[in-house]
Amino acid sequence: MSHLSEISEQNSSANIKDLKSHDIDIELYQRQQELEEIDDELHSRWQMIKSFLVCGAAFFADAYLMFSANILVMIMGYVYFHDAEGSAKNVVPNNWSTLVKVGVQVGCLLGQLILGRLGDKFGRTSVFSMGAILVIISTVGASFSSSAVRGANAFVFLFIWLVFVGIGVGGDYPLAATITSEYAEVSSRGKYLAAVFACQGFGNLGASIVAIIVLACFKGAIRDDVYALDYVWRICLGFGAIPGAVTLYWRLTMSESKQFQAEAEKREAQTEAIKAEDELLLAKKAAQESDMTPAAGSSTLSMQKEAIKDFSQFNEHMDELVEKAQKKGSKRAETFGEYFGQWKNMKVLLGTSIAWFVLDVAFYGINLNSSVVISAIGFSGDVQNGDPYSVLSRNCLGNIIINLLGSVPGYWITVFTIERLGRKRIQLIGFAALTVLYVVIGFAYHQILDASNVGFIVLFTLAQLFQNFGPNVTCFVWPGEVFPTRFRSTAHGISAAAGKLGAIVAQAGLMTLKDRGGPNAWIPHLIEIFALFTLIGFFVTFWIPETKGKSLEEITGEE
Repeated sequence: MSHLSEISEQNSSANIKDLKSHDIDIELYQRQQELEEIDDELHSRWQMIKSFLVCGAAFFADAYLMFSANILVMIMGYVYFHDAEGSAKNVVPNNWSTLVKVGVQVGCLLGQLILGRLGDKFGRTSVFSMGAILVIISTVGASFSSSAVRGANAFVFLFIWLVFVGIGVGGDYPLAATITSEYAEVSSRGKYLAAVFACQGFGNLGASIVAIIVLACFKGAIRDDVYALDYVWRICLGFGAIPGAVTLYWRLTMSESKQFQAEAEKREAQTEAIKAEDELLLAKKAAQESDMTPAAGSSTLSMQKEAIKDFSQFNEHMDELVEKAQKKGSKRAETFGEYFGQWKNMKVLLGTSIAWFVLDVAFYGINLNSSVVISAIGFSGDVQNGDPYSVLSRNCLGNIIINLLGSVPGYWITVFTIERLGRKRIQLIGFAALTVLYVVIGFAYHQILDASNVGFIVLFTLAQLFQNFGPNVTCFVWPGEVFPTRFRSTAHGISAAAGKLGAIVAQAGLMTLKDRGGPNAWIPHLIEIFALFTLIGFFVTFWIPETKGKSLEEITGEE
């Protein structure tokens, strides 16, 4: 008995050791799982931070290049029209000025449509990198623009280069928005998207700050020889290539989002399913039309039975392939035309596109001609007879003051309130406030200026504030959320391109009327027209669904 009890105790001890070992294994496995989850979370967080930094730098550079056009035109006036007489002295004529200012806008429109579509087809990050390379090369090329011996002058070559710059810049809109949207968490998606776009405000400021620094470096040379300004505008423009060059490696090493990878796998599976179905149909047709007739000397009945047996087996095999592919790829996805052929979806695309169009008519009509506003408040100086260095520096300083007072704060108010107030409320507030402000400024333009320059500055900076604490940011954020993964970049590009069309209409159309009746005489009427456009934007906002607090899949109905 003692021997048996000893064996029993040994077995019990072994079982206890096994159980303890098993418990330790479970604890180690659980700990390993927890560490893997932490690693995944840290990796996702780093990817989000990296995408934000890269996309933010892209928008800094984009805004720098877009809004530096106003400064470039002022500087180039001294370089190319210093020998003109009267009011034309040191001033670029409207036709050449318009060409420079719309160059990037035209390119943007093309880039948003083309690169936006390519982003859905080939991947967001690869096309995003391609856009950066195009911006870098074209910006350097633009900074070396010069006149031909005969024919085209420097403005023509500059316009051509700026169109290519704009194509790269335009691609950043849909691609940066889509990358940020798909990487961000639900609770912070709107904030990150708004923060990326808010870097545009710093880019606008950066254009003026760089110009002031470069002007200061050439101060003595400019006062000795005004043609030294030829170096200034080229250096200022060339600086726009630096942010893209610095972040190019990060762009090239970014990975695609999980949403895009899943969509790519689904698309591949759907292609396999369609291919299998096509092969089955061809096989059935071939089996029915060929080899069913028996060869000479053979039994007709046995040949037919054998053919039917082989065809049945083949049919079952192909059915299995089709079913397997269909399980993986679900049903055939709707095409772009089929999806947006439904009014409920087309209404959203029209809402995002029209809102962006009407906003940019006003936004770029004013911001690409900030020198007009600076002149109205007496901050520009005497262009014809004043010291070039002082006049240009004061204009740049005036632009900085206006942006710091209204534009930059507006961006960041949106960043910190978008997840609480929602996209729709902010856009409605912005359009409503802009409509009222443009009506007041437009119809009482001269009365306000005669009464108080300070009052005019307050109203103008309020308009700048509500452009950005309002539709200028939400028009960028919303299209990155409301469309399905397979169309997200394309649809965002269409919405953004509608905005650039508004910028071109403002600059190449409406703003050419500003001197009717005298220098800047028609500006009040243009601001009145802007009020009508922003009123339209207010109403089309109701076509777009609120996305606050919803996942991308929940918004679009994707599985």
